Amino acid sequence: MNKYGHVLNGVLLALGLALVLGAELSLTTVEWGVRLLPPVVLGALFPDVDTAFGKHRKTLHNLPVLALFVAYPLYFDNLHFVWVGIATHYLLDVVGSKRGIALFYPYTQEYGLPIGVAVSSEYSTVVTVVISVLEVGLLAAIHVYVIDLVATTVRPEFLALLPEVVRGLLRTAGLA
Repeated sequence: MNKYGHVLNGVLLALGLALVLGAELSLTTVEWGVRLLPPVVLGALFPDVDTAFGKHRKTLHNLPVLALFVAYPLYFDNLHFVWVGIATHYLLDVVGSKRGIALFYPYTQEYGLPIGVAVSSEYSTVVTVVISVLEVGLLAAIHVYVIDLVATTVRPEFLALLPEVVRGLLRTAGLA
């Protein structure tokens, strides 16, 4: 995916997530939109910083980088929702392109799906919008059933399904 596609995806995802977290069109939704646009769009662009150094679609396109940005707000209470942009960037590069990414870098095997479209394709924008809508749906389901994305806590109903060892780890981390 190109920069335009990643920015479009970040904007659509931030606005869709604002609707999910605001739950209705109101000032709260507008506030969520203003709050979410910068970190999600910046997160959507961040992995491509590796075009300036390292190896593109490897150095910053992997699960350890995503894990770092998921954990960062839990410990430092900032950079919230940057991980959403990074995760969506990865998903677009895996699903919405032909090449894929090295999820387990420094292992250089690139993972992608055979259904991707070329970045230069006339369909790349349509694919980006479809993926964005699906991502909003996935984040809405995660927010409602698994993790309260506002309070960053695991939902009690979901927590009850987990083994006691996992529940203990989540409580220790302050997520339950």
